[in-house]
Formats: sequence, C-alpha cells, structure tokens
Amino acid sequence: MSVLERLFGSRSKGGKAPTPQEAIQRLRETEEMLAKKQDFLEKKIEQELITAKKNGTKNKRAAVRLLRKKRYEKQLAQIDGTLSTIEFQREALENANTNTEVLKNMGMAAKAMKAAHENMDIDKVDDLMQDITEQQELAQEISDAISKPIGFGEEYDEDELMAELEELEQEELDKNLLEIGGTEDVTLPSVPSTSLPSRPAKKEEEEDDDMADLQAWAS
Repeated sequence: MSVLERLFGSRSKGGKAPTPQEAIQRLRETEEMLAKKQDFLEKKIEQELITAKKNGTKNKRAAVRLLRKKRYEKQLAQIDGTLSTIEFQREALENANTNTEVLKNMGMAAKAMKAAHENMDIDKVDDLMQDITEQQELAQEISDAISKPIGFGEEYDEDELMAELEELEQEELDKNLLEIGGTEDVTLPSVPSTSLPSRPAKKEEEEDDDMADLQAWAS
C-alpha cells in the first residue's frame, strides 16, 4: 500500500470519498510527521559536522562522516519540498472547504428567504400597509373621542364671548366709579378755635431796632 493510500484510503470501487475535514486533518498529521523527521535530520547533520571537524583530514572516518552529512542534507531538502507541497495542498483544500461552507450557508439563507416570502406578493404587501394605515386613523379617532370632555362642546361663537367680556369689563368700571363718587359725603375736619401763639416780645424789639438803624443810615 502506498503512502497516499495509507493517508487517504484505498480507491476501492464504490468507496466513499473522504470529506474535506478528514483530508485536512490527514495532511496536518503528515506535516507534523515530516517536521519531526526534519528535526531529527538537522540534529544528525550537526553531529556529523562536529565529528568531522574533530577528526580532521588525518582520520579516514571524517570522510565517512561528511558523506553521511551530505546524505542527510539531501533527505532534508526532499522533506522541505514535500512540506511545501503538502502545505500548499492543505491551504487550497481549506479555501475550497470554506467556499463550500459559505455557498451552503448562502443557499440555506436563500431557501429560508424564499419560504418566508412564499405566501406574499407586492399586492398583499400594499393591502397590508393600507389596512395598517386605516387602523391607525381609526385608533386616532377613538383616542380623540375618548379624550373629549363630556358635556362641554368645543364649538362656540367668538362674537358672543367678546360681548360678554365687554359687559363684564363695563360692570367692573361702573363699580369702581361708584366707589370713587361715594367719597364726596365724607365730613372734613373742623378748623381749630384756639389762636396761634404770638411772637416773643424780645424778637419784636430787635426787629424795631433794626428798622430804626436802617432809617438813620438812609437819612
């Protein structure tokens, strides 16, 4: 059985193809296996190089060590190429699996949308919106009717209200005039009967002296 058959199974007739998830998992396991082989070869190359340097050119075993080193390096280069190929294949498979899942989900969403609109068309939508508008108008009319106070109509004659206000204003003005006119009958206080006090005699004598001096100066 080949390596690919061990990884992905044999191609028997009627056999079921592996799923993308299974193939991706197998490729990751292969990458891990090859990465471990890489580490092993790198360590062997380092050991052979150290041994060759110690033995130098005088020991024939140094040449054997170098041959082993070159063989390990060749295997390491092959593993590097294989890892690059597997990594590219895994990334392509992951992208394909992602696209498949996206398309599957989009198809599911399209079916759900189609099922949601199955019993609807533009005429039904227009009828529904018209019904909603009518119900909103009816609800507004009901609210207005409920909020209107009972026994108090909003209709009135503006001229009658103005005439009534003017009449009330005139009554208040007449009332104020009557209150002002009633003050004429109020009795005024009587004039006091006692005489005012006379000026002091000393003050009169001083005024007479001043007058005499003024006449003497004038003559």
